[in-house]
Amino acid sequence: DEVKGKSRKRDIAQARQIAMYLTKKFTEDSLKQIGGAFGGRDHSTVIHSCTTVMNLMETDPQYKENVLDIERKIQMSI
Repeated sequence: DEVKGKSRKRDIAQARQIAMYLTKKFTEDSLKQIGGAFGGRDHSTVIHSCTTVMNLMETDPQYKENVLDIERKIQMSI
């Protein structure tokens, strides 16, 4: 519920961005569909989230490892 909510707290916003990034990566949903699933957000918010996650992965090794760990867990469950 918090990830879909309006909160801009850093930890919640970051979790939301990662969730949008992973949703885009592992589904064929449109940006509009992804945004809608995350509290009715606009497609541009999804693009911004994906860009932010990719940029942080390039500059922060720990952040990158955390995201890649989540990706591995998702791939194991598919």
